[in-house]
Parts: sequence; structure tokens; C-alpha cells
Amino acid sequence: MDLQLRGKVALVIAASKGLGKATARQFAREGAKVAICARSELIDKTAAEIANETDTQVLSLRADVTNQADIERVINTTVEKFGGLDILVTNAGGPPAGTFDDIDLATWETSLNLTLLSAVRLVKYALPHLRQSTAAAILTITSTSTKQPVQNLVLSNSLRLAVIGLTKTLSQELGNDKIRVNSILPGWTYTERVEELINAQITKTGETKQAEITKINAKVPLGRMGTPEEFANVAVFLSSPAASFVNGVMLQVDGGIIQGTF
Repeated sequence: MDLQLRGKVALVIAASKGLGKATARQFAREGAKVAICARSELIDKTAAEIANETDTQVLSLRADVTNQADIERVINTTVEKFGGLDILVTNAGGPPAGTFDDIDLATWETSLNLTLLSAVRLVKYALPHLRQSTAAAILTITSTSTKQPVQNLVLSNSLRLAVIGLTKTLSQELGNDKIRVNSILPGWTYTERVEELINAQITKTGETKQAEITKINAKVPLGRMGTPEEFANVAVFLSSPAASFVNGVMLQVDGGIIQGTF
């Protein structure tokens, strides 16, 4: 299937590793011009890897998505480099693990800035450019924790629901501008973030790493965690013109772990 992405401009946030990196790579494989950003200097290495592998233009930007000036600079630099913007993929590192009693109010505030307000700011600055595109799409990366809370992740369980509310509202408000807005809800996908969560759980349980991985795999009907590449395939399709009548969808990519029908 031709996803009709050749020549389109995609901006993927928090793309130095994990789901963001895999998504950016897949956009490049489909012929899109790709801009990626992250706080870490690793973003430059990631951009070089993707460019070398795909022979595609990849713009690397160092930025902190909790900083409004950084977000404005990322959007403007992307548009100046590539002449426009067609696809925005909002993403951010997950907030700290912990129970309600573990998390202080200052951490709630910083996590709100990271998880929700970064998406709000990105959309605000991207919208004038997306409105000029003939194939505009916004994709928010959230979590299956918005459907079924995950133990020891009170911040993610709470704040990502707000991103879902934003996504659904924008899908209605921006329809007249022909801008599609969807969210993708990854389940257990083996990334550096999941490594962190496993290690946090080990601290609480005293179990071995393999024991914790086995417990996670047992929850998934397919019997294993997903890969970043499996996630990216779905994310790129959902953002592409090939999915031109898909709007306001919260799509689970979780191996069937969520048991509800809605």
C-alpha cells in the first residue's frame, strides 16, 4: 500500500530513542521529510542513523518540550527547513512511576507540564502551518493506561487521560480545517522506558528482571511485549493520507491486553 507520504513533512517529538525514534524512522522509510527533537544530544546520532539508512532528509533539533520558547523554535525551524508541516506527532517521556502516596505535589506539577501542556503548546504553534497543508494530521502518543490503569503509574494513569480529552476535542474542532487528530495507545512495548518501569518494580518486589518480564508477557494475549517497529507501523499509517477518513480515534496497539469493548 502506498501511504502517500513521499515529500510530506513530519515532526516527531521525543524521538531520540524508543517509540519516537521508531516512528521517525518509519516516516523516513516512506519517503517523508522528517524533523525530530529531544533534550538529549543523542538526537543528533539518531538523525544521522535514520538519514544514512533511508537516504532521506532528517532535521535534528535539541529541545525541551516543557519550554515554550523551545517548542516555538522547533516548529519554526522545521517549517523554514522543509517549507511547511503536514504531520505532528506529540510525544514525551513518561512521568515518574509511583503510587499516589509516593508522588509529591511538585512532581504532579512538573509532570503536568511534561505530559499535557507540552502537547497543548506543540499544537498551538503547529496549527497555523498545519492549516496550510492538504494532508494535515496530528497524532498524540498516550498509553493503554487511559483505558485500564497500570499499577504504580498514578501520574501516567491520570495525566494521559487529559491528553485523550484534548485529542478527541481537537478532532471535532479542527475537522472543518481538514486536520485529522488521533491518538495511539501503546501497551507493553519493549523500550528504554519499559526497562525503567521494570527496574522500578524490581525495587518494590525484589524479583529478578526476567521474572518481571515473564509477568508482563503473561498479561498479553499474544504472550509477549510489542516492538517499537510494530508500534511505528501503526502510528505512521494512522498519520498518513492513506487513513484520510480516520479521525478522533484512540487506537490501542497492545497485543489485546485491554479487555474492555470500548
